[in-house]
This record gives sequence, C-alpha cells and structure tokens, in this order.
Amino acid sequence: MENDIENLVLEDENGKKVKFEVITKLDIEDREYVIAMPEECKESEEAIVLKIIEDGNGEEIFATVEDEDEFNEVSGVYETLFQ
Repeated sequence: MENDIENLVLEDENGKKVKFEVITKLDIEDREYVIAMPEECKESEEAIVLKIIEDGNGEEIFATVEDEDEFNEVSGVYETLFQ
C-alpha cells in the first residue's frame, strides 16, 4: 500500500460512508496496518486500527482488528513510536 495515503472513506455497518483521516501506517513484521480517526471525531482521541489484507482478487482491503492480542500489539507499537 502507498505510504502517502491521507484520507479514507469507509462504509459503516449501516452502509453510511464515513471519512477517516489516516494518522499513520505501520509495518509490523509482514503485516500492514493503518491508524485512522473519523473526521467527525477529530476532537476525541478515539482512533481505529485497520489491517491491510488482500481479498480473493488480490485487491488491498481494510479489515478491523478483532483479535485483542493483535490490537494490543499494534497499539503498543504506535504508542512507542509516537510518545
């Protein structure tokens, strides 16, 4: 994935399009992640962690990180780099 991506538009569970500002992209071992914040919530400090994976067609897609250990690993790397 490109390292210079700044914004994303994703659909929520209700099909509503939501704009996200990309805070950073992280490469951890052989995995790629994006830390992003909804543009409508810039005042809060709530960000999401998205894993970049390939779908069946070889296209890169974003998936939420469901695994708690994986989420904590990515969050820890982010906090270490940006403290």
